[in-house]
Amino acid sequence: MSTIVIKISELRGVDDENVKDLAEFLEKKAEAKANVTSDEITLNFEKEKKTPSRAHIRVLLRKFLHRAELKEEFRVISGRENVFVIKERKRVEEEE
Repeated sequence: MSTIVIKISELRGVDDENVKDLAEFLEKKAEAKANVTSDEITLNFEKEKKTPSRAHIRVLLRKFLHRAELKEEFRVISGRENVFVIKERKRVEEEE
């Protein structure tokens, strides 16, 4: 069984409902079992099924942020092997 971890501590700080929606979205789209803890979602893939590529998981995460209208506030970055982090975007202040 292979696993992919998504760090969601910054997303959880904004809204717990988005975390639940993200877990459901990933279970459906990636065909995996999602386990949610306080600061991460772990996707567990069965051995019989092919594990999606890192690029595909990244696209799914970005698609979720777009659909949940969080794209302007968060971004997806790659951590170490099989780990993704949903980080809050830094705000750029405009000078007048």
